Amino acid sequence: MALKASIFKVNLDISDMDRHYYQSHTLTIARHPSETDLRMMVRLLAFALNAHDELALTKGLSNQDEPDLWNKSLSDEIELWIDLGQPDEKRIRQACGKAKEVKIYSYQNRQAATWLPLIESKISRFEHLQITLLPNEQVEALTQLVNKNMSLQISIQDAEVFVSSDDGQVTIKPELLFPL
Repeated sequence: MALKASIFKVNLDISDMDRHYYQSHTLTIARHPSETDLRMMVRLLAFALNAHDELALTKGLSNQDEPDLWNKSLSDEIELWIDLGQPDEKRIRQACGKAKEVKIYSYQNRQAATWLPLIESKISRFEHLQITLLPNEQVEALTQLVNKNMSLQISIQDAEVFVSSDDGQVTIKPELLFPL
């Protein structure tokens, strides 16, 4: 018998002073059985950092042809493709060919330190690619905020992210790795 996805209800109140974006989002996340709390919270963080009315969570781990999040135009063109972790060079190349903008959020410091130098020369030609490191120690603290029904307040100012809920608060300082 196959394992079923876990369902999480999330209310996000986003105040992004850097982009002048102030909005509330109600999300339903179907977490794949192999997805960890950490990865799910990184997906939520990536959503908050790029929040837009058309930004959507995808099937993620359940569908290898889709990113973790995307923003599609009314004509079904992919405006923004967001992946998590350390995708291989082939996936990055395909994403850059399909989308106007590609963002990767890496959250495993040790793996990112060896992954990026291996592919950097191959991806340097992509002008619409951005890779950001979310420090592992900081994003791991997000797992303390996980509940089936989450209400998160996220404030972004001067490239720092402050996440709070009734269960605690976490500060995250994303680091741009590519392009420098």
